[in-house]
Amino acid sequence: MFIQTEQTPNPATLKFLPGRDVLGRGTADFTSREDAARSPLAQKLFEIDGIEGVFLGADFITITKTGAKDWFLLKPSILGVIMEHFTANRPVLLSEHADDNAINEDDDEIVQQIKELLDTRVRPAVAQDGGDITFHGFEKGVVYLHMKGACSGCPSSTATLKAGIENMLRHYIPEVQEVRALR
Repeated sequence: MFIQTEQTPNPATLKFLPGRDVLGRGTADFTSREDAARSPLAQKLFEIDGIEGVFLGADFITITKTGAKDWFLLKPSILGVIMEHFTANRPVLLSEHADDNAINEDDDEIVQQIKELLDTRVRPAVAQDGGDITFHGFEKGVVYLHMKGACSGCPSSTATLKAGIENMLRHYIPEVQEVRALR
């Protein structure tokens, strides 16, 4: 098994590509070992000293480290855990996960349009950088989004949010006045 690594715009985050499906569809974001109870892979990764975030995508794993650790020290352990997990054919998740961006019949038309634009134009682009952006609400002209994986805490995420996503949503949906990230 050959696992590729890619830099992300966030220097504290590295993207690992195992060359096979991780989740296949959707994402899962874990910020602590306790939070990762439904993922044997994420739990094992949190056993490595210096790991503070594990994000699982369709075909990648994004790891966020603490500032005190260097990648050259962490990478061998991370690669070992990922390789051992997949070669042992263990499940990535023990339970199904809900897609935060799924369009529901009871969503109003504006929310459906926002989710559609996020799914088709935004999420594929941020997935290439090892992250995800999920919809959390639309109220009084403000779209609330949650930044995950490499996007969470990334120095350029504010610019992406304001200059990219906000401008695009305002262009296609006049009711959108602002986009805010949830912490």
